[in-house]
Amino acid sequence: MIQPAKRLDSVQEYYFATKLREVRGLINEGKPVINAGIGSPDLLPPPNVVPALIEAVQDARAHGYQSYLGLPELRNAMAGFYKKQYQVIVNPESEVVPLMGSKEGILHISMAFLNPGDEVLIPDPGYPTYASATRLCEATAVTYNLTASQNWMPDFEALEKLDLSRVKIMWTNYPHMPTGAAGSLTVFEKLVAFARKHNILIVNDNPYSCIGYDNKISIHQIDGAMDVALELNSISKTYNMPGWRVGMLTGAAALLKEVLKVKTNMDSGMFYGVQKGAIAALQTDNSWLNTQNEIYKKRRAATIKLATSLSLQPQEQDGGLFLWCKLPDGQSDDKAFVDHLLHNNDIFIAPGSIFGKNGKGYVRFSLCVEEKQVEEMILRVANNVEV
Repeated sequence: MIQPAKRLDSVQEYYFATKLREVRGLINEGKPVINAGIGSPDLLPPPNVVPALIEAVQDARAHGYQSYLGLPELRNAMAGFYKKQYQVIVNPESEVVPLMGSKEGILHISMAFLNPGDEVLIPDPGYPTYASATRLCEATAVTYNLTASQNWMPDFEALEKLDLSRVKIMWTNYPHMPTGAAGSLTVFEKLVAFARKHNILIVNDNPYSCIGYDNKISIHQIDGAMDVALELNSISKTYNMPGWRVGMLTGAAALLKEVLKVKTNMDSGMFYGVQKGAIAALQTDNSWLNTQNEIYKKRRAATIKLATSLSLQPQEQDGGLFLWCKLPDGQSDDKAFVDHLLHNNDIFIAPGSIFGKNGKGYVRFSLCVEEKQVEEMILRVANNVEV
């Protein structure tokens, strides 16, 4: 048998890839499982998106290879998104790169800047792909703690005590997943100063800022951030288009040039029709976003009711696609809690420990579930439905 590369020894299959197989198996057995674990928007894209795609596929240009940099109109729309949502000016010619989903950008950035032996600061709890991409590049993931006592923000005093001599990249994610902590411009200012002091590249992963938060923030709102920071963003969450796989990377031209060396060797451009649909989404009026946020606000209120019925302690937050909850007092095994809920009430939610050791004792509900399904889950808990 041909042996796999040793770099895979340190990488495991994504938790949801394995757990959802179990969930699908239960559904195939006839179990009425409600999936409140995954942040895959269930609402429709803006109404102008699908017509833009349909029209685009009739264009003779739609079926050939596309530019690695995407259509100029797409880059302009992405730059326009940054101006409209964050009041940030980026040059569409050199400071924005369209991605086939922001997730691919995590690996592209890692491959562009990491050498074996480099170290990377990874938030705990945080998105597991930051660490797996680091390991695939044969660099070392060094976690930094985010805790409830710090409102899930970096402890800069603790960071300064670390040996930072080999740290090349620091991943941040505000607004934060999985906790929903909003972040702030003050935190971004500290991150930029920290990066300058230690010659570290900050990468802020920013797909949730337009979903329910009073203040839409970007690290590029901080003076000088372009010199030391990249930012990932996405239409997946904001415009209910996760399957379209369209993201964006913004930052200084010199940094993006290095990322493009990786990207141009890994794909042959984004489908024309998808680009046209993405343009339509990015140009959508904010009134549409406001309507979406009202829907999520109602879902959040219902999910808080569900969590409270389970004796969970929901974290207060305004936006994002999730509700982060502490287990009932005296309980700490979040995976056991999740499995019990799945097998006794046909409800699937995410255990906090899959996002890091500081997520132990917490669970995460997705708001990508219809309000009537949330009410159904509340009834199941109230009736203590046994499988």
